[in-house]
Amino acid sequence: MSASLAHRDEAPAADLDQVLPRLTAAFAATADVHDRDATFPFENFELLRRHGLLALTAPKALGGRGADLPTTLKVVEAVARGEPATALVLTMQYLFHASLDGRAGFTDALKARVVRDAIQNGALINALRVEPELGTPARGGLPATIARRTKDGWSLSGRKIYSTGSPALTWMIVWARTDEDEPRVGGFLVHRDAPGRRIEETWDHTGLRASGSHDVVFENTPTPFDYALAPQVPGATQAPDPTMAVWSPVLTSAIYNSAAVAARDWFVQWLTERKPANLGASLSTLPRFQELVGAIDGLLLQNRVLLDSAAEGRLGAAHGGLVKHLVTENAIAVVEKAIAATGNPGLSRHNPLQRHFRDVLCGRIHTPQADVVLTAAGKAAFARLGA
Repeated sequence: MSASLAHRDEAPAADLDQVLPRLTAAFAATADVHDRDATFPFENFELLRRHGLLALTAPKALGGRGADLPTTLKVVEAVARGEPATALVLTMQYLFHASLDGRAGFTDALKARVVRDAIQNGALINALRVEPELGTPARGGLPATIARRTKDGWSLSGRKIYSTGSPALTWMIVWARTDEDEPRVGGFLVHRDAPGRRIEETWDHTGLRASGSHDVVFENTPTPFDYALAPQVPGATQAPDPTMAVWSPVLTSAIYNSAAVAARDWFVQWLTERKPANLGASLSTLPRFQELVGAIDGLLLQNRVLLDSAAEGRLGAAHGGLVKHLVTENAIAVVEKAIAATGNPGLSRHNPLQRHFRDVLCGRIHTPQADVVLTAAGKAAFARLGA
């Protein structure tokens, strides 16, 4: 499969209950190969396109399916159980499409083009924000990437790191500052065919090795005037997007919960099949392992309740960060318990448990991170008392 996904109209979406188990199995079958070689799973996205799932959350008025959060959660979880890096790239696509109506700077024509490109050509989109010196913009600071005015639009120069999905992205929202006397900061939309853009394959991570999160370098890369997405002066306040305040923590943490579910399933199967000669029965007959699986299932049940409650609106945006934090930490604890109980087999590259463990640890990286979440929750508790 080439770096650009096949050009064919996206097939109508089939019944999810039939399609999703097949996708999970197909993605799981090649997950180990992509993990070992750190290769990008282009074929996974072609399957998603053929099943009508790349524009799942795009507005119906633009040809998308306009899926709600519970439906989107169901799809992301099924994909992540098979191959979580694929689910991460897909989640970035879903979050963008779901918030498209409220996106500053996107004209109606530009919205229509991006969604149509996803439906017809399998085009993927993601925001490129992190830089070597800046780190994540969520912690403040100005980007080093510069947008310079030209007679035809803008010219971008800079380097973005951890650019998830970079080998397959058609559209990139590049976080940059203008070279004006009073610089503005914001996103600039860049097409993959724009000159002066290149990928440096720097991604050699412990987990999510198939995500293609390489460096993307821009050297005088042109983009049209109307691709500047309403940059603003630094410090300008914007109303938080209520969609992202719930959708983002739910879907990102669901990726890692699904990796933990896959780890749990492998562990239970291993306990059933493992029959030490001195025991004369499977390890699953021992009370200590039964208790351990019960504890694991308890953590996963907590995650299920948290994710469903948030997705269905029973938990509001104010709880989004805590949901992400708790689900992620529970997921990590699940895989840690399984790793500790299996010994050498759990850490063997011949078994997937070690891959699930490496993948699930990546959940802590995503914004909002634990210190921000917990500090905000503590401040809110004191504020309610007037302290």
